[in-house]
Amino acid sequence: MSAQARPSLRVVIPVPEPDLTPKEMIARAAAFRPKLRAQQDENDERGTYSEALHRDFLKAGFYRTTQPRLFGGYEFDLTTFYRVMLEISRGHPGAGWCLALAASHAFEIASHWPEQAQIELFGKDGHFIAPHRAPPLGTLKPIEGGYMMSGVWDYCSGIPYATHFIGGALIRREGESPVHGHAVVPRAKVSVLDDWGGDKVLGMKASGSNSVRVDNVFVPEHHVGYLSPGLAGTPESMANGTPGTRLHGNPMYLGRLAGPFHATLVVPIVGAARAALDEYEEIIRTRKTLSVPQIPRFEHFDFQRPFGQALTLTDAAEALMLKGCEMYADYCNRWAADGTPITTEENMRLWGMIQHAGALACEAVELLFHTGGSSPARKGHKLQRYFNDVAMYRGHSSSQPLNFASGLARLHFGLPWGMYGL
Repeated sequence: MSAQARPSLRVVIPVPEPDLTPKEMIARAAAFRPKLRAQQDENDERGTYSEALHRDFLKAGFYRTTQPRLFGGYEFDLTTFYRVMLEISRGHPGAGWCLALAASHAFEIASHWPEQAQIELFGKDGHFIAPHRAPPLGTLKPIEGGYMMSGVWDYCSGIPYATHFIGGALIRREGESPVHGHAVVPRAKVSVLDDWGGDKVLGMKASGSNSVRVDNVFVPEHHVGYLSPGLAGTPESMANGTPGTRLHGNPMYLGRLAGPFHATLVVPIVGAARAALDEYEEIIRTRKTLSVPQIPRFEHFDFQRPFGQALTLTDAAEALMLKGCEMYADYCNRWAADGTPITTEENMRLWGMIQHAGALACEAVELLFHTGGSSPARKGHKLQRYFNDVAMYRGHSSSQPLNFASGLARLHFGLPWGMYGL
């Protein structure tokens, strides 16, 4: 199956740094670690990272990592994207969650929205940032030329510095079954509610996961996507590729979203595990045991064992997450080579595999918190922050492996998909 791009635009948006490499971008992200850690308290209280950090992230190119070069992006692969987000998350998991969820959806738009919509949404300079709250929490009322959108969406991670918002909504037409659409609206037409940050939530306080409200906003027909094929990925949905593969000539833009979607949630958790290891090492290198003879804690097996266990759990989590990205790329390249589709089962197994990466990273953080002594129980302690952050992931609906497993088994046995066994 050819993935050759169809040249159609008269003006190509220039890439800010045409010679920037993935290695350089990852190094830039790692360099933010000290600043992110120094600002953890203020960013948690604010509910997101600072305006100054946002400008730094813009300059560094992080929002454009997987954005098409046609629209001023770097079009790096998903492995690069998640390595960048991992470095940010190691500095502050909540900030990493906010950035990853804000920056990840240029890839989605580039994969599934039609050419004209992409031209309009990426605009004249390619500046596009958007969270996506996928469940149909709103409505799209059909009118001439498009829809009127209304609703309230919670947990819109990444909204503070967004240019747009993508919300799932039901389209109802008389005599027809409801259709689940995903509408893109400008950030200026969205009301962001003050329900995130500080003591409003347990963890991921800097993730910018505010609720948003949309009141009767017009959305053009071509700004609404229908992502069920993109998520579940039936063979028929790939027969002619996607708008993204046809426009950009890159098989990455097949946009099978299950694995990449969940990796976006898991990367801050792996970052939290790396950060927790850093903090735990600082504790055991600088404090002595309470029992006699008092020796540095890192010399005592009671602290060596949890550190070593957490280190390997985190290594395994990171490797599993990045392997999922590699497998996604392999599936896309297979389609480009001979037209073999990414099956629904393959797509969803990537999601399930990356779920286990998240669970391993959570286990590492929890082990370190439970063995780090009494000081992490104090408000503001970094280990407590990371423990609370992974607790937020543990409760996320998409991180429940047992609920997910029954639906995956149904796919394997040729039964209709049902995440909850329905």
